[in-house]
Amino acid sequence: MMKFIVKSAAIAAVVVASSSAMAVEKLKIGISSEAYPPFSSQNATNQWEGFEIDLLAALCKEMKVECKIVSTAWDGIIPALKAKKIDAIFSSMSITADRSKVIDFSDKYYNTPAEIIGKKDAPAISTVANPDGKGGKIANPADLKGKIIGVQTATIHADYANAYLKDATIKIYDTTDNHNADLVAGRVDYALEDSIVADEFLKTPAAKDLGVKLIVPNDPIFGTGVGVGIRKGDKLKDRFNDAIKAVRASGEYDAIAKRYFTFNVYGD
Repeated sequence: MMKFIVKSAAIAAVVVASSSAMAVEKLKIGISSEAYPPFSSQNATNQWEGFEIDLLAALCKEMKVECKIVSTAWDGIIPALKAKKIDAIFSSMSITADRSKVIDFSDKYYNTPAEIIGKKDAPAISTVANPDGKGGKIANPADLKGKIIGVQTATIHADYANAYLKDATIKIYDTTDNHNADLVAGRVDYALEDSIVADEFLKTPAAKDLGVKLIVPNDPIFGTGVGVGIRKGDKLKDRFNDAIKAVRASGEYDAIAKRYFTFNVYGD
């Protein structure tokens, strides 16, 4: 479904310099240190690559700034932004009401659903539509009673599991890779994560006995898509918004997306 393209070192490093002789503004961009393909990861030569890396390069070029990636632990990435160790977060962070209380966000730059994966022979999980026709809920959360569900800390997926899957045991992990490893090993029954990341993992040999159990219906907990995290009141938000609009209007966004996806990753 997706193609992971190794970009040139110049693009993968996301260093975009102005052609003028004037001093170039520099921004430090926080990206989670864990591999999160096909959005961001480091290859064998430690070059960053993925959809977000290519898109970030295009946005930085549009803003005429030099962007340096600062690898940051996920659970410390908002504190790093607030402490001015980085200037922005560009790391698949969903725009949610709770996060918007402490940081600002740009407009979204992609939006994908959540997914629950488990053993192929595990029972599928059913849903029921909301009366208003907007998304739905898991039909019978009690079906998951006694099951162990792995989620990554400080994510919308952990928030959703804690809110709606109270009959299950929610096990928190520092990274998606670690809860997926425990799913393969049988130490958890299901994992709840982004559908694109899950589907990428399901292609690997380690996941040969796993499959999709549920595409989770839309819910306010999941927010309104993924955006650039910015400090409260920072005008960098407007600059990222303008750049996102420009690369979408020029067709560059679609060209980048087609390297990795066969569907509309931007959403409605």
